Amino acid sequence: MASSEFWQRLSASVASSADWEAGLTGNFARGARGTVKLWMTLDILTVIGAATLATMYELHTGPVEGAKGLWHGTLFSNSSRWILLGLLCGFIFALVITSKRLNLYFPTRLTSFLHEQRLSLQACLTSGLLLTGALFLVHAYDIPRSIVLITVALVAVSLGVRRLIYRVLLYRRFDRGVGTRNVLIVGTGPEAHALRHHLESIRHLGFTFKGFIELPDCASRFATPSTDIAGSFGDLFQTARKQFIDEIFFTTPCERGIVQDAVEEARARGIGLRVIPDMYDGLAWNSPIEYVGQFPTIPLHYGDVPELGLFFKRIFDIVFSTLALILLSPVIFAIAIAIKLDSPGPIFYSSDRIGKKGVVFSCLKFRTMVRDADKRRAELMHMNERDGVLFKLTNDPRITRLGRLLRKFSLDELPQFINVLKGDMSVVGPRPPIGSEVKMYNLNHLRRLDVMPGITGLWQVQARQDPSFASYISLDVHYIENWSLWLDFKIIMRTIGVVFGGTGS
Repeated sequence: MASSEFWQRLSASVASSADWEAGLTGNFARGARGTVKLWMTLDILTVIGAATLATMYELHTGPVEGAKGLWHGTLFSNSSRWILLGLLCGFIFALVITSKRLNLYFPTRLTSFLHEQRLSLQACLTSGLLLTGALFLVHAYDIPRSIVLITVALVAVSLGVRRLIYRVLLYRRFDRGVGTRNVLIVGTGPEAHALRHHLESIRHLGFTFKGFIELPDCASRFATPSTDIAGSFGDLFQTARKQFIDEIFFTTPCERGIVQDAVEEARARGIGLRVIPDMYDGLAWNSPIEYVGQFPTIPLHYGDVPELGLFFKRIFDIVFSTLALILLSPVIFAIAIAIKLDSPGPIFYSSDRIGKKGVVFSCLKFRTMVRDADKRRAELMHMNERDGVLFKLTNDPRITRLGRLLRKFSLDELPQFINVLKGDMSVVGPRPPIGSEVKMYNLNHLRRLDVMPGITGLWQVQARQDPSFASYISLDVHYIENWSLWLDFKIIMRTIGVVFGGTGS
């Protein structure tokens, strides 16, 4: 497969209706604002780093000596120093504005790999030409021109390499089925089956087929197995909620009003919606085609997915968990020995939990109960102290003496950092429920399964002793709707206080 096919994503578009355009633009802006700021910040840091390296190389100075020389005016004259700093700020400003105009800060609007590299190089050269022109106009002859050229070259290479690495890591995850977008296809005709085959045959596109939606009065000559039918059009969005759907594709002609209603509902639920252009001639006259691989579509609405933010959340999870396991290894080793001496049974306890989008995984903990604790749970259900589907006993007779101490300080959850490294969990997020709890959820409760479960979360630091299931759900939903890396950091800081306060149970 050609490289252009592997990386291909065309620019997104807006719908023809003015109301749709305003809603889509505002929705996309809200979802992408944090991503844009992060990409801008990375570009600024890249320019500063490139300028520093170019100066060190050309003037044969070290970072500390160079910084002192620049500050005291010995590296350049005082006037040239301020001119150089001003030109550097101007170059940064020009690069950011040019990159933004070329849509390089919107990962959800990715073009092909080669085209993105061309746009990145274009932004660097345009900004570099403005920089050299300004340098010529101010007559700063004692500023070596080689520093400017090396800086521009380093920025161009660094931006290209950084964007390449981001794409490679992202699409490798797609190839493994991690972080993909779940898809429903409306219709069962030839176009629907062709689209399904296209999405399943090219894994790096990042889509996972979840089923067809049947339309009334639309007979198809294609035989579709009943196992591939996810539901009917009347319960489209109920099915989408149950299947954790991120994107809906319309492949069968419908009345304009039906599609408009579907777009409004998709917007309210944060689900992306696309149509096949040949089937909807006139629905979005001004919308350019966006290719999903080689399949042409018209995007009428984008789901809110902070892709870059989640990418950096994953990097943070890996770094934080690795450091935690290394630094706490003596504690982990001591707890393992203590558990073995305290009561018969294994050191670790593994239970099936429900993760992001309903995926089942094995959640690790230090064993805090007797060996047959799971079998005795049914005998204790009448003593449940929690509201709704949760189960909790203050004086659970199944807990061992050491187990009570471990739970008090949340030390039993330390092995879950291994789950974080495996990609099953995050450091911060809603707690992973067991299957019996999820079976009792209604559709609104499934909202908490839209994100990666966490070792700690908003409920753990704010209402851990609250028995209300409604409070449990509302805090998780609040976290999901207001998520940011800064919120994760604040929850981690508060978790440290909770652990040392011994408020666990």
